[in-house]
Amino acid sequence: MYRSRVKTIILAGTASFLAFALVTFPATAVEASKDGLNTWWTIVFPSLLPFLILSEVLIGFGVVRFLGVLLEPIMRPLFKVPGVGGFVWAMGMVSGFPTGAKLTARLREEKQLTKLEAERLVSFSNASNPMFIIGAVSAAFFHNPKLGFLLAGTHYLANFTVGLCMRFYGSDEKPTHKRKETSIPSLKRAMRELHHTRLKDKRPLGKLLGDAVTSSIQSLLMIGGFIILFSVINRLLFHLQVTSLLAGGVEKFFDLFSFSSALSIPFIAGIFEITLGSKLTSGVETSTLMHQAIVTSMILGFCGLSVQAQVASILAQTDISFKPFFFARILQAFFASIYTYLFWDAFSTRFLEDDKPAFAMPDFINDTSWLAAAAEKWMEAGPAFTIICLSIYVVVLFIRLPWRKRTI
Repeated sequence: MYRSRVKTIILAGTASFLAFALVTFPATAVEASKDGLNTWWTIVFPSLLPFLILSEVLIGFGVVRFLGVLLEPIMRPLFKVPGVGGFVWAMGMVSGFPTGAKLTARLREEKQLTKLEAERLVSFSNASNPMFIIGAVSAAFFHNPKLGFLLAGTHYLANFTVGLCMRFYGSDEKPTHKRKETSIPSLKRAMRELHHTRLKDKRPLGKLLGDAVTSSIQSLLMIGGFIILFSVINRLLFHLQVTSLLAGGVEKFFDLFSFSSALSIPFIAGIFEITLGSKLTSGVETSTLMHQAIVTSMILGFCGLSVQAQVASILAQTDISFKPFFFARILQAFFASIYTYLFWDAFSTRFLEDDKPAFAMPDFINDTSWLAAAAEKWMEAGPAFTIICLSIYVVVLFIRLPWRKRTI
């Protein structure tokens, strides 16, 4: 009872403080909202929507079930999750946050995952996508696309390590039901599961596509709200000197490892929002590139409270606990920073020295113009794509209105 009252006071106090800050700095809040909205409709929406729609269609057609049977002998021994987790893991890495959480919740609703398996899977199936790490962080922020291959490599290696660690989560609990042991993937059984799953989903193709579009856009609208909210919170905390206050404690920790104290504010910003934290880290001129890379790896691994709030909102619709996911993000931030430190000497010797070594990357990677041009074209087309998809979403909702059906 006492803890509940304390929690109520903390939540009410925090909300009141943010409301006061919003009224005190209205212009700052509006500018931050615009930045968050711009990020959502130029990058996030067009990047995630195709993957989310495709994932829903693949689940409906039984393709995910098909892949689950084939991947069972790999995913079960490594991560103690069913084979369908391999699909979620791959989609989570390719499309980025929070696709892994969305698909995990979807498969939990389909009863293809137990609660324990879903909590294990969601802890390592969410990651930054390669385009963001290499294109945005490395090429756009650091102006060094080669650095992106180190950041991406350590990020996904840390993600894999987290998956291995989380296989022991809940190992003391007894399984709710027995599963058939599968040693060799059976293509025949996989085809049978694919066929049965498709027959079980009795929705016609038009209904399936409509459901996929509406479900995906509803999720992206929620994600956009969180991006805007945390963009405002981050900017307000900076103007209220709260970020500087928190950075004071981080400075002492960084001093132990001879890191520049100027990295403390970008690190705190990255705790709240991954993009802003990475951008500020790249702009610290008093730090070495190695220290900047380590801090950026930590920010990418933790993924920011903005992304975590998105995941928490998705998981709240199921019985999946958020705590394992949060703990896993701390683990990934730790592992990613350690791996970046361990691989830095080998990476810098081969790829960052002036004299091109034997194992240097191809010349086209040294030229950042193609990445910058691709990112610019993508951002130019992003708003138009978002508006078109939202228009289709409104039309689909209008067609499905109950009163319209009764009138017809």
